[in-house]
Amino acid sequence: MRYKLSAPATLHTTIQLPASKSISNRALILHALAQGHIAPSNLSDCDDTRVMIKALNGNPELLGILDAGTAMRFLTAYLSVTPGTRIITGTERMQQRPIRILVDALRELGAQIEYAGKEGFPPLRITGTELTGEEISLAGNVSSQYISALLMIGPILKNGLRLNLTGEIISRPYINLTLQLMKEFGADAAWSSESSITVRPGKYRDIPFTVESDWSGASYWYQMVALIQDNEKKESTKTEIKLPGLLPHSYQGDSRGAEIFAKLGVHTTYTDQGVVLTKMGTPVTCLKEDLVDIPDLAQTFVVTCCLMNIPFRFSGLQSLKIKETDRIEALKQELHKLGYVLKDSCNSILEWDGERCEAEENPQIATYEDHRMAMAFAPLALVRPAGIEIMHPEVVSKSYPHYWEHLTEAGFLIEEKTE
Repeated sequence: MRYKLSAPATLHTTIQLPASKSISNRALILHALAQGHIAPSNLSDCDDTRVMIKALNGNPELLGILDAGTAMRFLTAYLSVTPGTRIITGTERMQQRPIRILVDALRELGAQIEYAGKEGFPPLRITGTELTGEEISLAGNVSSQYISALLMIGPILKNGLRLNLTGEIISRPYINLTLQLMKEFGADAAWSSESSITVRPGKYRDIPFTVESDWSGASYWYQMVALIQDNEKKESTKTEIKLPGLLPHSYQGDSRGAEIFAKLGVHTTYTDQGVVLTKMGTPVTCLKEDLVDIPDLAQTFVVTCCLMNIPFRFSGLQSLKIKETDRIEALKQELHKLGYVLKDSCNSILEWDGERCEAEENPQIATYEDHRMAMAFAPLALVRPAGIEIMHPEVVSKSYPHYWEHLTEAGFLIEEKTE
């Protein structure tokens, strides 16, 4: 299946974004570790959160978490301190995503984990036990989900946890998000130095908790505002998108996206209800950013800059190669179809100097089982009179199940094609 998208002439709408997947999945683990009875409210209804809820509520001997990387990492740590023996597995792609670093760290703390398939990869056979280790070291450039998984079980460990991070620390906002949420649930956890975190032994509290809206999902609406051409002569057709539920001082690192989009001509007004997006100012002529703290927004900015004809250099993308797909290669392939020649280097840098090639006449955008490929390329319809076709659009269910419905509400025409 594929969708053909045609864009409206104007964007003037209010969109109720999904709840934050990152916060939802952390809150669910913390609620489970607290053995709580007050379930978190306004949880995300995406695939990743659904499989997390199913795994935690049913607690079966075989946990299938599909392609939910967050669930795989968080549950691996959680099951290590939870009584019982279980096997956790996922899709074929999930079984290709490395997890040795987390398994080794948990084993060092005393966890009983075996590889049920290929060494270093899921599926895993985990027997929950009391972990007596109290100090470990990890490279700071590993996935922040490994670090968050370890931190969240820290209070449950007999002696607590001291986690030392060596070298460059990437995705620090996600680590801070985890620490903030742990504190809300009653943990004593904080940075004890620039590179070390101390978590003291104790218990989590059972508290009411409401999840805020998703800044990652907001990025696609920022992208649409950046791309659409306003009719400056008609005030009634000026672009305006309202996104309720977004907080100005959010725990979410992806809220930094608003700051970068300001350089692309998108103005953010914060209100008591959320944010209002409008076009304002002149976009930069070249954009250079280190996205190490916000890698999930890389696709959004890469596609936006190309379509605005703004050369760019984005660094800090080392985690993109182990996401749902190799996102660096996927971006290069799909943008080549549209006539853009991107170059990458050092497994962490992606740039475009303005080089063009012949574009395909009727490009179909492959999504590589990656929700963010579908959502980042859909706004292409705003700058292509002929519209754009997106393959396997159902992948958005991983993080933003109502994305296509919201586009329709905003005035996009979506035609389903099956041939």
